[in-house]
Amino acid sequence: MSAAKPQAGTMLGHPKGLFLLFTTELWERFSYYAMRAILVLYLVDQVSNQGGHGLGWTQADALSLYGTFTGLVYLTPLIGGWLADNYLGQRKAIYLGGALMAAGQFMLGTPHAWVPGMETEMFYLGLGTLILGNGLFKPNISTMVGDLYEEGDHRRDGAFTIFYMGINVGAFLSGIIVGSVVEAYDGNFQAGFICAGIGMVISLIIQFVFAQRLLGDIGTVPAAKLEKQQATEVRKEPLTKVERDRIKVIMVMGLFTIVFWAGFEQAGGLMNLFTNDFTDRMIGDWEVPTTWFQSLNAMFIVIFAPVIASIWVRMGDREPTSPVKFAMGLILLGIGFLFMMGAVFEMGGDANAKSSMLWLVGAYFFHTMGELCLSPIGLSMVTKLAPLRIASLMMGAWFLFVAIANKVGGIIGSFIGHGGEAEEQLANAMSIFSGIAITAAVSGIILYFMADKLVDWMHGAEDAHPKTEEEALEEEVAVTADHEGIKS
Repeated sequence: MSAAKPQAGTMLGHPKGLFLLFTTELWERFSYYAMRAILVLYLVDQVSNQGGHGLGWTQADALSLYGTFTGLVYLTPLIGGWLADNYLGQRKAIYLGGALMAAGQFMLGTPHAWVPGMETEMFYLGLGTLILGNGLFKPNISTMVGDLYEEGDHRRDGAFTIFYMGINVGAFLSGIIVGSVVEAYDGNFQAGFICAGIGMVISLIIQFVFAQRLLGDIGTVPAAKLEKQQATEVRKEPLTKVERDRIKVIMVMGLFTIVFWAGFEQAGGLMNLFTNDFTDRMIGDWEVPTTWFQSLNAMFIVIFAPVIASIWVRMGDREPTSPVKFAMGLILLGIGFLFMMGAVFEMGGDANAKSSMLWLVGAYFFHTMGELCLSPIGLSMVTKLAPLRIASLMMGAWFLFVAIANKVGGIIGSFIGHGGEAEEQLANAMSIFSGIAITAAVSGIILYFMADKLVDWMHGAEDAHPKTEEEALEEEVAVTADHEGIKS
């Protein structure tokens, strides 16, 4: 049950509203990833150096702050989802969140000369505003994608894959554009933050102009109010057994999501610094900007997301379940970190040596393959399993797991050390890469063997024609009766 579906027609077999949400999220993610690509580099850039424009933090402090920031970015959606479900509605939450995010980016881009002596305070104010805005924006646009489709619509997984491509087109453009802007302004990272703010404004304008025409009433009424209007006698119980089982699946899968994203998010932190300090980025006489490597993941997603989606469709009844796909994602993440270990091995402990860019390309490729097996599938799974009246809240809870993962990832990355000897940092990086590889592989194996039980708890939510709650409950009663008969 959801708000009235729009009547704007379809494009490529999907509601046109999907492509509006695709474009809105594209520019919002451009804004976020543009900022993410330069945040750590900005923090460690020494103001005292000639041409330096940063805050002069140590690498360990910068990575710890990065983990805290990205953690809070995924924590506040829990609050934003609740506000949208109960008071604002998803569409108002998106407008308000987008405006706050744009303001935050422009605060980060405020030139130091304008606020002498208060550079750090402006930096924290900008980050705080970004965090609050993201909390309102992120869970609600994802929930609206699910609301475009009726329960059991087989197009939903494909829709989230298309939506995910929008995220990554934005991410791909961000690394290249912001890197070029920073370079054009002689290493001034604050020009990059301004560029990110402009991307967020574009996102808001697109959503405001086309939302009513392409989305109809979707997202205008708070979900709790909507369900109260549509409630039946069967729905009086706060949470049915089927709903509780499905929420358990979300919680268990969320724990494994922490492992994946804690490793994956090294891309913006530790791997970003490794690229900057220990990688040979020269092609002839030209040095590839560090930020460009942040676009590799997004480029691979745009190229391979349709391929992976096609593979799932072609497999038909043999398509892996969501838990098995998650397990595959964790294994692929571990393989990616084997390439980072290879990069360190190539240097032979000599910090003055440089590793080949190909190791990074390989690592980002396998991380991307893992992401495609896990992230869009997770978003789709939450919209299938979450009860309507707490749909955005559960999406926020899902991002809470990502929040924990980002903080854990920042802590792990900070183990590289506080600006000590380069050889020591290299040895620490090797320990971190190998530890993540082993943890990811073991977690994937454990989840694979838990998959059947998790699918049982879904009560047919992934079937082409999912059972109603009443049918699932009747089946549960029948199975329980059979077990009781066997016992007696």
